[in-house]
Amino acid sequence: GLGLFLYGMKLMSDGLEKAAGAKLRRILEIFTTNRLTGMLVGIFFTAVIQSSSAATVMVVSFVNAGLMNLSQAAGVILGANIGTTVTSQLVSFNLSEIAPVFLMAGVIMVLFINNPTVQKVGEVILGFGVLFMGLTSMSSAMSVLRDSPLITSYLQTLDNHFLGVLFGFIMTAILQSSSVTVSIVLLMASQGLLHLPICFFIILGCNMGSCVSALLASLSGNKGAKRAAMIHFLFNVIGSAIMFTVIFIFTKPITGALLGISGGNVARAVANTHSLMKIIEVAMLFPFMGWIVKLTYKVVP
Repeated sequence: GLGLFLYGMKLMSDGLEKAAGAKLRRILEIFTTNRLTGMLVGIFFTAVIQSSSAATVMVVSFVNAGLMNLSQAAGVILGANIGTTVTSQLVSFNLSEIAPVFLMAGVIMVLFINNPTVQKVGEVILGFGVLFMGLTSMSSAMSVLRDSPLITSYLQTLDNHFLGVLFGFIMTAILQSSSVTVSIVLLMASQGLLHLPICFFIILGCNMGSCVSALLASLSGNKGAKRAAMIHFLFNVIGSAIMFTVIFIFTKPITGALLGISGGNVARAVANTHSLMKIIEVAMLFPFMGWIVKLTYKVVP
């Protein structure tokens, strides 16, 4: 199931890269003149390619090539952090019932229509279908896990906040995508395997784990590239530390409020947690991004 999900995401992002890759890169170059427009482009760009890791790695390569300065990069990175929550929102609406329709449409477009543009769009639609087939498969596997008293008793007693953060961090560092790990957490919560409060802390770990790709990509780059990756890292660590403190103190009211705005649906509550955390972090740290950029010069002298 996870393999199908990851393959579906890869098909989608590869298809979108082929269909609009050059145009998206041009948009990144033109519309990142200031931090606010950069942020809006980052949201759109990441929502389209379904991966903040890929968007941030691209930003690091742009800084390395001298196409973008650190202030512009900071804006796009902020936007990428919000855009990455689109995947979990899609997953929470449980569109698996219409997955065969996407699969059929995608296959027809790729195999039977000779127009290259239609074929590229077909790859995206096919990827979407495969992604939701993977979700159905994972969901079925998790319902089997639910029947194991040993696993359910362990997962449901998991309430150590630091362990939750570590679990999210390691999973995301391995899978290289916070979208995927949050989607797995969402499915586990909807199957009753995880309680909502511990999901908050796992998502914080996922947010920090998403920095690993950019940090690795920056190792072979110049100082600018390393500083761009460090902006992403510092934003996530500072933002997650603040959110950890707030959630730790106000766990019960926050849980109640999220379930309230999500109509009691746990899957929607996890997706909304992911989105709201990112939006709040960006709103809090946006005025201080100049300071964070300066801080990267101290970390990478």
